[in-house]
Amino acid sequence: MMISVCMATYNGARFVEAQLKSILDQLRASDEVVIVDDGSTDETVEMIKQLKDSRVQLIENTSNHGPIGGFMKAIQHAKGDYLFLSDQDDVWLPDKVDKVMAAFEKQQAKLVVHDGIVTDQSLKPIDNSWNHFSHRIPSHSLLKTLIKNGYTGAMMAFSRELVPLILPFPKNLPMHDWWIAVVALKHHMKIVVLSDKLMYYRRHAGNVTGRHKQIPEMIRFRLRMLASLRNA
Repeated sequence: MMISVCMATYNGARFVEAQLKSILDQLRASDEVVIVDDGSTDETVEMIKQLKDSRVQLIENTSNHGPIGGFMKAIQHAKGDYLFLSDQDDVWLPDKVDKVMAAFEKQQAKLVVHDGIVTDQSLKPIDNSWNHFSHRIPSHSLLKTLIKNGYTGAMMAFSRELVPLILPFPKNLPMHDWWIAVVALKHHMKIVVLSDKLMYYRRHAGNVTGRHKQIPEMIRFRLRMLASLRNA
């Protein structure tokens, strides 16, 4: 039973080494980490190569495709029976893989999502629950999830059975984690929501700020998602 960790990187040299170490320490020799780098201009690629770990597969984009495109390519190249999504700047707690895999094996889950501890850039805790901090609560309702995404990609893992259903990602997709969740819900796949905090979710200047979406844009996102879901 092989695990693939899928990661998209871009100028993540400050944090990527710590994140990869926290992941690789939990994986077996037969597992893999598939990293798609989106044209980093810092030392991200060099740091990944310096790990010299045969479990790490690095794919370097020659042009910029954005994080959603990076995750899609990583999923396309993943060989594992179970796929974990990972951001470049967090830290996995030592029992993450074991607890998520237990949900797959003992509860026959097809998708698992968990909670995390929110920290600043130095890993100083800000909030003991990402779900509480972000007001993003995973729902088992397709309608509720279409209205508001409660699923966070960095805290998700799913069975290979989902891969042919979610790929390729629709064009103009607002969030890849949202898409994966609604496809799983549409197909009535078993989703297990763990209350366990299994990672440090790092907040810093590079990932905190974001453009506030206007209501018309939010409506368009959902209409596009609904249209794509009909064919998923």
